[in-house]
Amino acid sequence: MKAVYAHHPAADNPLEALRFGEQPEPGPPGDDWIVLGVVAAALNHHDLWTLRGAGLPADRYPMILGAEGLGADDDGRKLIIHGMVCRPEWRHEPIRDPGHSLLSDDHPGTFAERVAVPRHSVTCPKPEEFSDAEAACLTGTWLTAYRMLFTKSGLRPGDTVLVQGAGGGVATALIRLAAAAGLRVWVTSRSEAKREAALRLGAHTALPARAPVPEPVDAVMESVGQATWAHSLRSVRPGGTIVVTGATTGGDPPAYLNRLFWNELRVVGSTSGTPEELDRLIRFMLQHDLRPDIAAELPFDHAEEGFRRMLDGDLIGKVVFSW
Repeated sequence: MKAVYAHHPAADNPLEALRFGEQPEPGPPGDDWIVLGVVAAALNHHDLWTLRGAGLPADRYPMILGAEGLGADDDGRKLIIHGMVCRPEWRHEPIRDPGHSLLSDDHPGTFAERVAVPRHSVTCPKPEEFSDAEAACLTGTWLTAYRMLFTKSGLRPGDTVLVQGAGGGVATALIRLAAAAGLRVWVTSRSEAKREAALRLGAHTALPARAPVPEPVDAVMESVGQATWAHSLRSVRPGGTIVVTGATTGGDPPAYLNRLFWNELRVVGSTSGTPEELDRLIRFMLQHDLRPDIAAELPFDHAEEGFRRMLDGDLIGKVVFSW
């Protein structure tokens, strides 16, 4: 079958390792797995990190990329693919499964004509109101943003949230969800165009990267990492929360422990959510007429264009591939 895959780790030139071509057909690891035909799949920074060789042992290459998407079963039903792989007993909290992983880590991902997934991870049918491309980027991006805001942060309507690095998929989802929930939304970006786009999406204030905030915020949504970590710590009020879901500029920032303990800050990790949170997310989006922001829809054989745009930072919203 055709697939987009990482041929080998390439830390300095990740696109050099990107390939489109034949890969083995998926074989379900067990009876509790199902093979779906991939309709569409969305690009995430995790895919770039895999190309760089971060987090994946060298002996696991080549690896089919993609950790979220939309698939169709043998009856033609379109089902949202949750990329988190865990045992059925941990479906309510996948991260607690000691053996949890993502598609494209221990198992081939969604950037292929077909993908094998656990049956319990594809119980959510595509809402009729969503396009295939929109449904394909719900679990890796919008569900991550939903969990950050409504499960992990402790924010309430009227609070102020700072979103670092406006423009990417998670950041745009955070802006749209937070504004719809009655939060005051501030964002940062190095790009004036992205700051203007964030205001159009619903942000109330858009600031240059690392600029002082008008007043301390109740929580910071952090996915940038080393480049913004000090600014996040300076921007949150005493007793406030920093929710971390990624580190695209590096995962080893200084700890600044004196600021953490003196201001009694909470630093909370967050990953993609549970099937129950996905159901609530979809209801919330339908109620508020929210749809994922799609930066580009491309055929899988043009995947390099989408990867290059993400690598260059030339995105507002998601890149989605389809057949």
